[in-house]
Amino acid sequence: MPMATPLQVSCPQCRQPTLYGPDNPWRPFCSARCRGLDLGAWASESYRVPASGSSDTGSSDTGGSGDAAGEPPATGDGTRH
Repeated sequence: MPMATPLQVSCPQCRQPTLYGPDNPWRPFCSARCRGLDLGAWASESYRVPASGSSDTGSSDTGGSGDAAGEPPATGDGTRH
């Protein structure tokens, strides 16, 4: 069976053309540097999936009625979540 030619794709980090195949150990990235930059972005939570259908518009980072010990604010029925 003939060997398939590797697919040429754009590196997700720098957009340079790179080969997506077994000869590229960093696929789909073009280099270890781009792969590491992408991993760092995931680790620092730079990539976020937007929430949909959430009725909670507040965030624990913005304060609220939680106590000083870091407890979440009480809900309408007096319980904590």
